[in-house]
Amino acid sequence: MGRSLERLRDLGHTWRSFRIYSYSDFLVMNVEELLLSKGISYIPKGKDFVVRCLNPEHDDKNPSMRIDQIDGRFNCFACEFKGNLFTLFGEKFGGLQVKRDLVTKKIKEKRAESIGLSLPSNYMPYVGNWRNISPKTYKQFEAFEHTGKDYISRINFPIRDISGKIVAFQGRHTAGGTPKYLFTPAGANLPLFPQVEPRQGDVILVEGIYDMLNLHDKGLTNAICCFGTNNINEDKLSILHMQGVSRVTIFFDGDEAGQKAATNIKVMCEKTGFRVRNVELKDLDPGALTETQLHKLESKLYA
Repeated sequence: MGRSLERLRDLGHTWRSFRIYSYSDFLVMNVEELLLSKGISYIPKGKDFVVRCLNPEHDDKNPSMRIDQIDGRFNCFACEFKGNLFTLFGEKFGGLQVKRDLVTKKIKEKRAESIGLSLPSNYMPYVGNWRNISPKTYKQFEAFEHTGKDYISRINFPIRDISGKIVAFQGRHTAGGTPKYLFTPAGANLPLFPQVEPRQGDVILVEGIYDMLNLHDKGLTNAICCFGTNNINEDKLSILHMQGVSRVTIFFDGDEAGQKAATNIKVMCEKTGFRVRNVELKDLDPGALTETQLHKLESKLYA
C-alpha cells in the first residue's frame, strides 16, 4: 500500500511538471520569412541578408546592415546598431528549425562541391521574350520557370562553372518582388559566367546576368558577367587564362558607381596579367542597349 501511494505521488509531480502546448507554440519563422512578413526588402550576400538599417534613428539610404540568414543576428556597419531580428520583433526563435536549416544548407553545399546541383523536377523551360531577350537566347541559357519557393514568379538560370557543373541558380523576379535577384543556394561560390570563346583574345566583362544576356542576344557572344562587382577576385580572373583570354574589356554602368567599380577591377585585371580597356557610356546600362547601339559598339571594339 505504501509503495502504491509513493508511485501515485510521483505521477502527480510528473503530471504537474508537464506543459500543455498549443499549436501556436510550434509556429516559428525563419529569417527570410520574418523579413517578408515585415515588408523588409533584402539582398542575399554570402551568408547574410543586406537590408537598410533597422535603427529608427539611422537614415540608411544605402543598405548597410547585415543579418545572418540562419540565426537572425544583425549588425549595421555604419551606426553599429546590433541585435537579433527575432528579439527585435518579438517573434519565436526556433532553435530546432535553425539546426535543420544549417544541416540542409551543409548538405546542399557538399552536393554542389562534388557532383553539382540538378534542375528542379517538373521545371518548365521559359519560352517568352521578357526584356526584349529572344526565346532563342533564353533557351541557350536554359532559362526555366518553376512553382517552388525559390523559383516562383522568376525567370531562373542554372549557373555552371568551367567544368559544366551547376553550382547555383539565379532567379530574376519579373513582377517587382524582392529580392530582385535570388541565388539558390545562398552563399554559393559564383564563377564568371558563362564560359565563352574569346574574340581576338578578348572577353567583355559586365556586371549582371541580364547585361550579359543582352550582349549575347545582340551578337556579342564573348560577354561574361561577374554577378556583382564585389563578386570578383584574382583567382576567378586567373581562370580566364585557361580559356585563351589575353584582354578584358570592362563594360559596367556609365554612372559614378559603375565607373568607380570599373577602375578597381581594372587594377585587379592588370595584376592578373591581362591587358585591359574600359567602355564608358555615360548613364547607359549594358542590359538596355538596343541592337543598333551594340552593333556600333562591336564595330569600335573589333574593327
